[in-house]
Amino acid sequence: MNMFVDQIKIEVHAGKGGDGMVAFRREKYVPNGGPAGGDGGRGGSIILKVDEGLRTLMDFRYHRIFKAKNGGNGMSKQMTGPSAEDTIIAVPQGTTVRDLDTGEIIGDLVEKDQELVVAKGGRGGRGNIHFASAKNPAPEIAENGEPGEDHYLELELKMLADVGLIGFPSVGKSTLLSVVTGAKPKIAAYEFTTLTPNLGMVMLPDGRDFAMADMPGLIEGASKGVGLGLKFLRHIERTRVLLHLVDMSSEDPHQAIERYRQINKELANYDPELLKRPQIVVATKMDLPNSTDNLAAFKADLAADKTLEKQPEIFPISAVTHQGVQQLMQLTADLLDKTPAFDSESHDKELVAEYRAAAPDKKDEADFTITKDEDGTWVLGGEKLIRLFKMTDLTHEESQLRFARQLRHMGVDDALRAKGVQDGDLVRIEKFVFEFIQ
Repeated sequence: MNMFVDQIKIEVHAGKGGDGMVAFRREKYVPNGGPAGGDGGRGGSIILKVDEGLRTLMDFRYHRIFKAKNGGNGMSKQMTGPSAEDTIIAVPQGTTVRDLDTGEIIGDLVEKDQELVVAKGGRGGRGNIHFASAKNPAPEIAENGEPGEDHYLELELKMLADVGLIGFPSVGKSTLLSVVTGAKPKIAAYEFTTLTPNLGMVMLPDGRDFAMADMPGLIEGASKGVGLGLKFLRHIERTRVLLHLVDMSSEDPHQAIERYRQINKELANYDPELLKRPQIVVATKMDLPNSTDNLAAFKADLAADKTLEKQPEIFPISAVTHQGVQQLMQLTADLLDKTPAFDSESHDKELVAEYRAAAPDKKDEADFTITKDEDGTWVLGGEKLIRLFKMTDLTHEESQLRFARQLRHMGVDDALRAKGVQDGDLVRIEKFVFEFIQ
């Protein structure tokens, strides 16, 4: 059973802030006690945090909805309610976070212990001590806590490896990885033996080391989702150097050049930037009978290819006999030393800019909306208006009057009149219904 999960969708719901309190001082021997209602506590936020011990998003298959706790309500004697603890969710290193409502990439978690707040908890509502004034020294006004943020997210894991092994199925990627690292990938004499990316550390005698990833085999059409293509391609986005393995043991002497071109074509179709990565062509299975002749034909085909800007470096090996393997690792380490670290953030910034262009601009959103139900009831909506409504304590008349003033200052009354509202018409905000009075 395949237990590797590298793409998942989750819901995150931050905690609501605690409600403010309406209270008054009632101590003995204290005449004319004033307001003493405390503020509510902050609601818990949802935070993603990198855990280097995780290698997959498997845990999210059975737990996709995360809710943080609400803040405590305010108390008498001006005591603030307790703030809720944040909910910390562990994710593997290399996780990209996308908001499914806007399509925007909101974070890229690649550093050790890096954190990302994906849903912010609501602030606590203010108690009546904040609403006292010379005209109203004993206000019965308090705010409810601010609602926490709700988001629908897609988590995508892109493995962090310095070197990626690419090539058609059964060209020897898993065998090479098992020889040069401590990894133990599945190896068998049939295609698509590797169903998930495998990661291992290469340790060289001179003290240098680097991470190497064996990717699932690529075939024609992989950039469009054929085979395991997309499952493979997303994981090489972060690699700095590519080892392109080409099987030299075929009966067809021209199969090597055809497959080499197909792999590069799929890379270009998925992301043209991938072809700009340093690439070493590794001729594999050189211990088999046809390999020497096929390598000569492959070199001749490359030399005759006028579409190539420069001839790639070709390095023959046999992972079974270990011929040339150590030298290849030294060459790879030298190339890594000369290759700057891939700036994944700049790559994702381009994606963010692209998606933001299509996402709605909140600055252009109206503070409120007005529609009409089939039964003739006017319905008020809009993010700002709903937020004010949820933070209004409707159990106190003074709070209701304050909310009515807020609506008037927002221009809701004038807008309703312009729409044709009549005296006595019903107006609804969520489940709260009231009569419009001129």
